[in-house]
Amino acid sequence: MAVTTVREIVPIKTNKDGVILVSGTRVTLDTIIGAFNDGSTAEEIAYQYPSVPLADIYSVIGYYLRQKKQVDAYLKRREKQAREVYLLNEKRFNTSGIRERLLARAKTGKK
Repeated sequence: MAVTTVREIVPIKTNKDGVILVSGTRVTLDTIIGAFNDGSTAEEIAYQYPSVPLADIYSVIGYYLRQKKQVDAYLKRREKQAREVYLLNEKRFNTSGIRERLLARAKTGKK
């Protein structure tokens, strides 16, 4: 019996901003792996993100399990970037008293 090696291409691509997207969609690797790590099955993830084919979700999960160290490092970098953006936005936009300002604006009818 001959053994055949099948090489499968993982349906991920890095965009110009360095974000890894799945199946040519705007769904990120972070989203798929985050849902998987939160306990969602591939079928549940496919239901939540119908633009990503179920087979591709399985492929991405398999890639993650085989390359866990690399993917976890990428996810950690993305978390750090998200925190930095959050802090930058906190500095740029004063959020203190925002509820009161919005309620006052709603009373006057301004948008």
